[in-house]
Amino acid sequence: MTKNKVLNIINEVYPKIKKYYGYSNYHNCFPDVDLHHNIYIRLTGEKFDGKFYSEEVECNPDAEFDRQDNTIILYWPKMKSKKLIIQTLIHEYQHYLQSPLWMKRYYSMGYEYQNHPYELAATKEEKNWKIFA
Repeated sequence: MTKNKVLNIINEVYPKIKKYYGYSNYHNCFPDVDLHHNIYIRLTGEKFDGKFYSEEVECNPDAEFDRQDNTIILYWPKMKSKKLIIQTLIHEYQHYLQSPLWMKRYYSMGYEYQNHPYELAATKEEKNWKIFA
């Protein structure tokens, strides 16, 4: 899926997601949505060289929520369908709604990504994707 097609889907569904779920108690505005090629290029600031080398690396997420910048980041080459884009936006939007303090606290209590209560809740919420399709 092209970057422009991903952007068009975001522009279509993200306002519906914001309206449905509303404001977070932990931020003073809605999160922005940014598109990047992959996490490594975003964090290093390097230009994309045409190789998709990061696919081979274990930690290459589909998306993330940057609490500090209040931004949902989608790695657009991983967005293969409208359904996945909507589910990803919903998942990351849940993190915007969740307490940053408890996000860290659960990890310090020994939870990992696979069993973290906030990750499980965000994943469960993805089932609502059809509401926004």
